[in-house]
Amino acid sequence: MDGQHQKQKNKYSIIVPTYNERLNIGLIVYLIFKHLREADFEIIIVDDGSPDGTQDVVKQLQQVYGEDRILLRARPRKLGLGTAYIHGMKHASGNFVVIMDADLSHHPKYLPAFISKQLETGADIVTGTRYVKGGGVHGWNLMRKLTSRGANVLAQTLLWPGVSDLTGSFRLYRKSVLEDIISCCVSKGYVFQMEMIVRASRKGYRIEEVPITFVDRVYGSSKLGGSEIVEYLKGLAYLLVTT
Repeated sequence: MDGQHQKQKNKYSIIVPTYNERLNIGLIVYLIFKHLREADFEIIIVDDGSPDGTQDVVKQLQQVYGEDRILLRARPRKLGLGTAYIHGMKHASGNFVVIMDADLSHHPKYLPAFISKQLETGADIVTGTRYVKGGGVHGWNLMRKLTSRGANVLAQTLLWPGVSDLTGSFRLYRKSVLEDIISCCVSKGYVFQMEMIVRASRKGYRIEEVPITFVDRVYGSSKLGGSEIVEYLKGLAYLLVTT
């Protein structure tokens, strides 16, 4: 069976967690539709009670693109990234799931490369990486670059997962694989991404990488702070002990 025929059979559920992304969500949706013209997909927006009117914008987008293509699955308040993916997956009708950020740091132009890589290799997971040739980061100061790079080097040294970018959150999963991994994960917030990929590696799932350039958010403020860094270090220690 050739890749093009298989591509037409697959359906991709794109889960986009949001909190105060009113200025970004319309553009990210437009770009997904622009770059995935040939794929069968749906966008599942999990909004955690944004006070800025994000949900109102999503409802307008539903009128343009259709409620079957854009699903708003809101929650009453901020409940964490991990549970947002679980919530979104309950409503996913695709056999593959894409997780990506709404703030334009994950450009939808890379989605065709994710899909092609999966079709070519039969991978269970395709993850975007900043740390191979062709990948990179744009818009970060030196301290944030060093923090991110250091976090990955530390995790590589202690956990040897065989993946170059552990903390990235732009990924394509086979849905059955995501369901299996997510049921084993206990972390919340940003540590969740690392735990997902480490546990996938330990379970023997095939993971492939696509180089991406991560661009710092265009509108809004970053949600990464000192408390997340502390949680990352605690999560690293937990995974070292339990995997």
